[in-house]
Amino acid sequence: MTKSPVYLNEDAEIEVRVTDLANRLTLKEKFKLLTSHGYHRMYTTPPIRRLKIPSFKTTDGPLGAAMHSSGFKKNTRFPATISLAATWNRQLAHDVGVAMGEEVRALGRHVLLAPGINIDRTPLNGRTFEYYSEDPYLTKELAIPLVKGVQSQRITACLKHYAANNQETDRRSSSSEVDERTLHEIYLRAFRATVKEANPWAVMTAYNMINGVFGCEHKYLIRETLMNKWDFDGIVMTDWFASRGKNKTTENCIQAGLTLEMPWPSKYKYSSLQRGISEGRFTEELIDDLVRRNLRVMMRTGLFDSPDNLPKGSRNTEQHQLLARRVAEEGMVLLKNEKNALPLNISNIKRLSEHGPNLMKKFGGFLSGGSSAVNPPYEITPAQGIASKCKGRVRIFPFDSLADVAIVFAGLDHSRGKDSESRDRETLHLDEKQVEKIKWVASNHLRTIVCLIAGSPIAMDEWIDDVEAVLMCWYGGMEAGHAIANVLFGDVNPSGKLPITFPKRLEDSPAHSSGDPRNYPGDDEKRVYYDEGVFVGYRWFDEKNIEPLFPFGFGLSYTTFQLSNIQMDKSTIANINDSLSISIDVTNNGLISGAEVVQVYAHDIQSSVKRPPRELVGFEKIYLQPSESKTVSIKIRGDDLAFYDSSTHDWILESGSIKLLIGNSSRAILFEAEIMVNT
Repeated sequence: MTKSPVYLNEDAEIEVRVTDLANRLTLKEKFKLLTSHGYHRMYTTPPIRRLKIPSFKTTDGPLGAAMHSSGFKKNTRFPATISLAATWNRQLAHDVGVAMGEEVRALGRHVLLAPGINIDRTPLNGRTFEYYSEDPYLTKELAIPLVKGVQSQRITACLKHYAANNQETDRRSSSSEVDERTLHEIYLRAFRATVKEANPWAVMTAYNMINGVFGCEHKYLIRETLMNKWDFDGIVMTDWFASRGKNKTTENCIQAGLTLEMPWPSKYKYSSLQRGISEGRFTEELIDDLVRRNLRVMMRTGLFDSPDNLPKGSRNTEQHQLLARRVAEEGMVLLKNEKNALPLNISNIKRLSEHGPNLMKKFGGFLSGGSSAVNPPYEITPAQGIASKCKGRVRIFPFDSLADVAIVFAGLDHSRGKDSESRDRETLHLDEKQVEKIKWVASNHLRTIVCLIAGSPIAMDEWIDDVEAVLMCWYGGMEAGHAIANVLFGDVNPSGKLPITFPKRLEDSPAHSSGDPRNYPGDDEKRVYYDEGVFVGYRWFDEKNIEPLFPFGFGLSYTTFQLSNIQMDKSTIANINDSLSISIDVTNNGLISGAEVVQVYAHDIQSSVKRPPRELVGFEKIYLQPSESKTVSIKIRGDDLAFYDSSTHDWILESGSIKLLIGNSSRAILFEAEIMVNT
């Protein structure tokens, strides 16, 4: 009886299995494991039948398993990543990760190309809806549980796009020119934390250059930082076709640490790799390191294991659909609510008029918005959700000046030049037709509600004073219509908080403040200078004392909350690895249940370098019944108080005083406390 090789033994340690399999590979087979299958199989690696190595299969993306990369299957479409971020709910992020992992597992794939954790530098970025936030702390606090959730199903989570991929304009050829401190403190911080705390099994490099070097060739970012400093031991893959072109080389990709070229061989052709070794430009030992990283992840996902010993997975279940609805509900942000226009009392409304281009629009089309597109088996539009809610109780008309309330569904969609991959938005404003529609409806009705369906900030100066309420709905996934109706009619109390600043004007944003194309979209040589440094998002607005339309962390509720009795378990932090806890009593003073997000910001009073007036360092979401009080505890870690020091090329927590600012948005600080750092 032939004994099975060690690499097929599920009881053996993964590193032992990896070594056994790596030692059996020919050089040509090693090369084969460094690239995708090619045309018509752009999301899979080629099998090696001699050793029973199956194809390793990937799929997009951040909103769920995409049709175009999963055998043209229809799958659960979850709300956009920015909607999940607006929930400020770590557990919900974990639950979404688990559900996405289950769907990918059921499809027979092994890698989910998500989450996207780039920082929102400009509100015009076409892929803002795919990312979490302008803030690295909020980003990592939600990315970490999502990654853990995905990988609990033995599905690889792939962080992207590494790094400083903050615009779609010229994304394949531009260079993000960013200083070392800003790079680490803002644009790498969430990557670092997620790698260290969640151990994602894959990272995707960005199309763009970072300080003149393409992401797939960036030895400093990949080999020196990701692998050596952060101890990352998994796959580093290109974005699709990112390695093509004469301006990139096989040697640079190998030396940098690129382990997987997608979607077919360009720099990792057999002839190029063989020639590189023969000419001494890189060694077979270096190839071995890249191959071992790929094999390690294949082992972790169970590629060589019996299906009976792997999670079974599931798709399009009621549980997943209800989860998608809950995320949509909890992520909605109530921006304005004059005269308690919301919630609508269905018993007091006889006639309702509904308007706007997004009233009956579905957003889950094939490649709609780019690679993140998910085609669900169904999608509830706002019109369908409201019709279901009001059936037999409220008469609905497209126009009725006698209606008790008018609702306008405005915003963006996934067409090019709006919220879409490959191209940035052209303006912060709604198009002229939508503005005219809102103003016309408002002038003909006593109460007008605007529901914005979009994935990025929108200017509202032309019309916000004309309407009674504004609800930011984001892209709510396949259950969006039901979720919107539930919030409008008070079945759900909105508890979302903005994960991104809404500026009054585009020029108030840091990337656009100078009006100089060198800051956005780039100079004549396509270099984009991040001259604002660490002052991104609300950090910029606070530093320059600019009043935003709506600040970071802002969100209204149908009830009111009171914060009181601030306590700390200690008032000193000894070093970067130390922490302290703040407790706050929160009371629901209203008549309906709801949730509040308590936010803690830090201001380094005695820093040797210029730091923002406030930076998010902690938060907790708490659910309360009417008149109920609870105590929340928020952990403040020394690592989150630190800054990156360019002279030592490391993180530093200096001795001195730090002020902690406690409130419910970046501009609503209710309490202050001072702590000492004694390093």
